[in-house]
Amino acid sequence: MKDKDIVKKNKVKGNIIRIERSSIHDGQGLRTVIFLKGCKLSCPWCSTPESQSFEFEKGYDQRLCTVCGQCVESCPENAISFFNDGLSVSTDKDKCVRCFRCFEVCQANAVKKYGFTVSVDDLMKEISKDEIFYFHSEGGITISGGEPLCQPVFCAALLEECKKVGIHTAMESSLHTSYSSFNKVLPWIDHLYADLKHMDNQMHALWVGESNHLILENLLRADQTDYSYRLTIRLPLIPGFNDTDLNLQATIDFCRKLKKIKEIELLPYHRLGSDTYRLLGLDYKCRELMPPSIDHLDERVAYMNSLSSGIPIKTGSGIT
Repeated sequence: MKDKDIVKKNKVKGNIIRIERSSIHDGQGLRTVIFLKGCKLSCPWCSTPESQSFEFEKGYDQRLCTVCGQCVESCPENAISFFNDGLSVSTDKDKCVRCFRCFEVCQANAVKKYGFTVSVDDLMKEISKDEIFYFHSEGGITISGGEPLCQPVFCAALLEECKKVGIHTAMESSLHTSYSSFNKVLPWIDHLYADLKHMDNQMHALWVGESNHLILENLLRADQTDYSYRLTIRLPLIPGFNDTDLNLQATIDFCRKLKKIKEIELLPYHRLGSDTYRLLGLDYKCRELMPPSIDHLDERVAYMNSLSSGIPIKTGSGIT
């Protein structure tokens, strides 16, 4: 590869929502987790709703707002006004052009900005700050989302740069993408976490808005390649949706076909992202859904292990 090609690759840019350091989830050792912006699925239990839209978004936390009026005065479109007898402010979304001037002037951190653009080169500079922790813990980076494979060129360039300097790489993905996009990142992945929401295509489409065909086909096609990566299948355990005997049996039956699989993780539904829905002004559709009890989770793990698949089943510690 020519030097100018390397420079060009390092200048590839992607849209992310945040970088999380010293994470003990989503891979071995201490991880730097990069959360990307945008996802084509619409899981109602999603714990990172700020990652779903491909556009940068604005959030507002009334509890922090001092009603100083700086955002009202700074808005070039007059989209922000005092509301609730002057106790808060409100944004007219039809007028807002997402210039984020309000975010820049807010001293109380009441206005949030979800999303920013970063180059591979700049992101590698941030990642390199944690290299000492990777060395001592056998950790590395994990790309999460949103859906990383909605930005395959950026992900491939970032993962390749990490591999060049010996940093362990992992990616969490629903794999709802074209195989050509998936294949761009496969050479650079050490550990792949693949989410399986539901094995029944109709239920999958009903709950998350898209078919599961691409997901299952991508897993099967990648399993036939010579790429060496550790595969963990993750099942976000959602009561009343995918925790039935029938779906767990179907999941095991499918996973038996995968030669690269090392384990299946059940991730119990939680409400850690529910507050972000409020900040974004979105409806949290799972507000009536209760997280599974420890006993129920243990029973589901025991049931899957009883199917004698030879695949280790465990409770995962990742965040879905």
